[in-house]
Amino acid sequence: MPIDAARALAADPRQGEIAWDHKDIQLYHLGLGAGTDPGKASPATDPDELRYTLESKLHVLPSFATVAGAGMAMLGGLAAPGIDVNLAAVLHGGHSIELHRPIPVKGQATSSSRVAAVYDKGKAAVIVLRSEVADAEGPLWTSDAQIFVRGEGGFGGDRGPSVRTELPERAPDRVEERHIREEQALLYRLSGDWNPLHADPEFAKQAGFDRPILHGLCSYGMTLKAVVDTALGGDVSRVRAYRTRFAGIVFPGETLRIRMWEEPGRVQVSVTAVERDDAPVLADTVVEHA
Repeated sequence: MPIDAARALAADPRQGEIAWDHKDIQLYHLGLGAGTDPGKASPATDPDELRYTLESKLHVLPSFATVAGAGMAMLGGLAAPGIDVNLAAVLHGGHSIELHRPIPVKGQATSSSRVAAVYDKGKAAVIVLRSEVADAEGPLWTSDAQIFVRGEGGFGGDRGPSVRTELPERAPDRVEERHIREEQALLYRLSGDWNPLHADPEFAKQAGFDRPILHGLCSYGMTLKAVVDTALGGDVSRVRAYRTRFAGIVFPGETLRIRMWEEPGRVQVSVTAVERDDAPVLADTVVEHA
């Protein structure tokens, strides 16, 4: 079988050193649309936005964990022993991060990546690639990428847990809209995800899309920023964990509609594309907070 779950799970972690500084953080925040909030009179100089863009005031949005040290390199876990799959059949199905403490503006850390789980979904397999990052002071974050591999199920493995989260049967407490600029995918990819699907029209057509699509992890970061800026009072240090399932695509030029339901210790979120009749973008999305 292309996937030998036992071998993949038993393989030694892949160790690596990563580093970042304020420029990496500012670039990431700009890739999420920082400094462009249309709800603010002068967004580029608004004090709430300068926390994302000005080095002397900088704080770090926790979803930066997905790109720190060109974090998409963790997907190299698909080359782990026991994993032999066609990359054309691979989709990023979901992502979660757990924060052990706030991410510093400048850091050097060790990343340890491994296959944490392999689930058999029948016609597909789900591979959970886990990256645990720590610096000299201790653990910083744990990041799990759920990789969906079409055509690789049926090997008799565990189906895995259900991650579906039912939304409350009431109106959302907040509804925010965030416009995606036409060039936003071009800027976001500079943080490390160079997949031409997000930049090259010809490549996008070969993949079945009319034009390049936005990175799922960009929608993920934009959503967390909206939650932090509104429901969490702008305090990034309150975020303890954040998870989502990538339910659909969104194109540059479209608008994300972000619905939030506030509950004790967490915010449940639904994200849709306004211009396509609220087509799903992110589902089963939860921000856990202090």
